[in-house]
Amino acid sequence: MHTPQTDGRLLKGELRRRELIEATLRVVAREGVAGVSHRAVAREANQPATAAAYYFKSIDDLLTAALTACMDQDAERMRRLAEDTDGSPEGLTALAGLLADVVSGSDHLIAEYELYLLAARRPELRASTGRWLDAIAGYAHRYTADPVRVQVFKGVIDGLLLQGLLTDTPPTAAEFETVLRHVLL
Repeated sequence: MHTPQTDGRLLKGELRRRELIEATLRVVAREGVAGVSHRAVAREANQPATAAAYYFKSIDDLLTAALTACMDQDAERMRRLAEDTDGSPEGLTALAGLLADVVSGSDHLIAEYELYLLAARRPELRASTGRWLDAIAGYAHRYTADPVRVQVFKGVIDGLLLQGLLTDTPPTAAEFETVLRHVLL
């Protein structure tokens, strides 16, 4: 039996690409979207100055890749939580813990929301934000079939996360859980 061989160059290229996306998030967290340039991202990733331009032809391509990576990762986490809950209060406890963890690592969350808001101006970026919103709705459907409550829940999640960024003391898991229980139970 012949085992397919993986081209080491392809693996190295994919690794570099992921490093550049993570570097983009760090630059956005620190300097905002306006601080993103091919050189700034390559420097942040400790890669050659031309690396970002090689993998991402434009800044829009780089920002799109960063937003897509964030939204896909967040959507997958939310889908896993939804799969693990049966609509019980314990599922809300797990979600509240996740939200508290996310808000406590605010640099990454700031970068995500900077990119998320960019999608408001650029419709071509909305596919990945739509996957995030669909995942939130999927979680809510474990608790309710009421479309209004699902819509409220989607707004509450984004609102709680944004508000958590705007306070000196982010909400605790218990505070998040109180709100989640009120909305879904």
